[in-house]
Amino acid sequence: MGARKLVENQSPAVGLLQSVVKNVASVIKGKDEVILKTIATWVSGGHVLLEDVPGTGKTMLARAIAKSVNVSFKRAQFTPDMLPSDLLGTNIFNRKTQDFDFRPGPIFSTLFLADEVNRATPRTQSALLEAMSEKQISIDGKTYALDPLFFVIATANPVEQAGTFPLPEAQLDRFAVRMTLGYPDDANEREIVLAQQSVHPIESVAPVIEAETLLQIRSAAEAIEIHKPVLDYAIAIVKKTRAQSQIALGASPRATIALIKLAKVLAMMKGHSFVSPDQIQDLIKPVLCHRILLTADARFSGETAFNVLDEVMHSVPVPVGL
Repeated sequence: MGARKLVENQSPAVGLLQSVVKNVASVIKGKDEVILKTIATWVSGGHVLLEDVPGTGKTMLARAIAKSVNVSFKRAQFTPDMLPSDLLGTNIFNRKTQDFDFRPGPIFSTLFLADEVNRATPRTQSALLEAMSEKQISIDGKTYALDPLFFVIATANPVEQAGTFPLPEAQLDRFAVRMTLGYPDDANEREIVLAQQSVHPIESVAPVIEAETLLQIRSAAEAIEIHKPVLDYAIAIVKKTRAQSQIALGASPRATIALIKLAKVLAMMKGHSFVSPDQIQDLIKPVLCHRILLTADARFSGETAFNVLDEVMHSVPVPVGL
């Protein structure tokens, strides 16, 4: 299917993305919204941070998405003794050629899973910054391009604090969204247990689209309209985080860009030709919650980023009559 046809008519793109969501949902039960937003983030060019307790399916989500789109997938288990070269690669001296050969690290993949990213030291964590922002890495003065569809899913365990290093604001800002999977309900947990009695469902996942098609869908999403009142509404919410008395550090313009790009993809995935205020509201918390820093007084009084963002949204008038 050609890129022009996908751009001119969003319905083929919607069907293809829905097939990916359905494919992943056969492995990750009862978490369709998280699956939807994760795939939408990939299409929008962003990256995802999954913060949750162990065993909730974070790694399986990444593997299922990679297998559904038929792209290269690599995983790195982050540990305190991990070095940037373990992630990016290194130059090895070749005695035959009397020159250095570059040995690429696991980051040279399309979908990269940074497992327990907060266990690595800040030095290693920072090795992700250039890759996530510019889809390239620099080693010994030479720049190497990454896949145009390069996508990071990073996981973090928010419960264990021993041997961890909190992600700095500059790195958190590189993630388009932060989400949690959470525990399944009784029915879904029963289904998960029964499905894994012999063979894990991930083994039966087959590709439903190719990487080239996903790039075409990204172009199609760019054609989704966002009318000026909705754009101004999104900008006003982000701007409000910079003036809220309970927020010490507000969201950056990078947050606004991520919000608009992601809203366009989400609108397309739901069959709409334009972004509505509903899509903006649906994305405010996953896009902004990790990008704001509450004041000491707000944290001491028990406020959370979610509650403060609720107040921010309620203080900005919703555009009507669109």
